[in-house]
Amino acid sequence: MRMNEAVIRVLALASGGLLGAIFFGGLWWTVNKGLSSKKPAYWFVFSWVARMSIALIGFYLISEGRPGRLISCLLGFVLASVLVAQLTRPPKRVAREGGYAP
Repeated sequence: MRMNEAVIRVLALASGGLLGAIFFGGLWWTVNKGLSSKKPAYWFVFSWVARMSIALIGFYLISEGRPGRLISCLLGFVLASVLVAQLTRPPKRVAREGGYAP
């Protein structure tokens, strides 16, 4: 692998991370909006179509038909899902002192 291709794969990894942040961040946002909406089905359907379109078009453009770039992009996408899951996790509850369950 040439040096130039290595740089391109790192950029594909970063681009996949950005796609993943958009996809999973958008999912988190949609769930929050959808739960308080009067018509949540619209939020979920529109969000799914938009997020899938962005992700698939992004994968297509970034990979340019090269498997190595696609794998790098997918790896960034998966890493972003882990990061978004960590950042959007609700805070842990602290048990009150002296409170025992019956």
